[in-house]
Amino acid sequence: MMGISNIIFIVILIALAGLFAFQVSKIRRNILLGKDVDRSDRKGERFAMMARVALGQSKMVVRPLAGIMHIFIYVGFVIINLEVLEIIIDGIFGTHRIFAFLGGFYDILIGSFEILAILVLLACVVFLVRRNIGRIKRLHAREMTSWPKNDANLILIIEILLMTAFLSMNGADYVLQQKGAEHYVQAGAYPVSSLLLPVFGDLSISTLIGIERGAWWFHIIGILLFLNYLPISKHFHILLAFPNVYYAKLIPKGEFTNLSNVTDEVNLMMDPEADPYAAPPEPEEGAVPEKFGAKDVQDLHWKNLMDAYSCTECGRCTSVCPANITGKLLSPRKIMMDTRDRLAEVGKNIDQHGKDHNDGKSLLYDYITPEELWACTTCNACVDACPVNIDPLEIIVDLRRYMLMEDAKSPTEWNSMNTNIENNGAPWAFPATDRLKWAEEN
Repeated sequence: MMGISNIIFIVILIALAGLFAFQVSKIRRNILLGKDVDRSDRKGERFAMMARVALGQSKMVVRPLAGIMHIFIYVGFVIINLEVLEIIIDGIFGTHRIFAFLGGFYDILIGSFEILAILVLLACVVFLVRRNIGRIKRLHAREMTSWPKNDANLILIIEILLMTAFLSMNGADYVLQQKGAEHYVQAGAYPVSSLLLPVFGDLSISTLIGIERGAWWFHIIGILLFLNYLPISKHFHILLAFPNVYYAKLIPKGEFTNLSNVTDEVNLMMDPEADPYAAPPEPEEGAVPEKFGAKDVQDLHWKNLMDAYSCTECGRCTSVCPANITGKLLSPRKIMMDTRDRLAEVGKNIDQHGKDHNDGKSLLYDYITPEELWACTTCNACVDACPVNIDPLEIIVDLRRYMLMEDAKSPTEWNSMNTNIENNGAPWAFPATDRLKWAEEN
């Protein structure tokens, strides 16, 4: 029967669901600030990759301990929250365990939820210990400042509290069922929370109802608040992991996207029948000249920006980066974090000043330094290591293209090579007509 508590619940549900939708719309807007790129090809391969990497967690278990614990949390989070549907229905209509009519299947569901809940709780405790006492190097790099550290710890603590509330709610419910309390139907199996019987068994029915209702409210409001925390946290990957893997590149690692005007120049250079003195085609009226590379987030394509929001800050990319390992400034994780931070800043500027506002800042130089970018060996180790197929290398290469081709900034060692390529079509300091002289001499 619907009462005042149900009305309060409906208001809270609508408000927090609406806030979440609003936050997601802002992130979607930010992602679509990027340039267009077509990732609609080879759908079968994309679904297979998503099933293997995002659903099957294939790249997580490369590191077995962390991978298995993450699977506990991942599966537990997804499956346990199936019960949220029942909680929401109960909260709206004033019912209690509305799906109890499922009988034995309901017992299996609740029992499996409880087992998963304790596994999630234990995994979160282990992760907290590993992160704060184990002092794993990749979790304490220079880019892991106070907010990233606090964000990671906070999410683990929230999950522990939510699972504790869930088991406490079930434990009190189980005892109330045993005592024959009104409104508490005999339903569900409680392999974990029934162990709380010695704690709850001697309490009065009114006290138990207070515990059960308090845990119920804490659990569902906590989930709704947690949902609204995700868009401002690195844990938004919970929602973006699947589309991010689906839209990942399918071309071989190391194959870069060529700029059309550069490709045309190279083709002209390599074509023996081409007229090198022919005038280039006239640009269309009003056409904006194509920019080489990227300076700010709007110059990247939307998948790069989705990558930034999908980053879990796990540091697996940085831990295998040869440049980082040898002490250089480059950290692929920092590249993704900086891209996300800059994109969020651009989004706020749009909200406050309009879409044409220029704050005088850019991703390149203000967030990411040339020293970081030139340290990259383009080995693709970071791309291969990422559990959700993020590609920091695309961003690095585009930022380097801008520095080299727009700002004419490159390491001194590169200058002679670039000059030779421009003049001779090869990195060597002699013309193409002399390339076979070594063979003639032998």
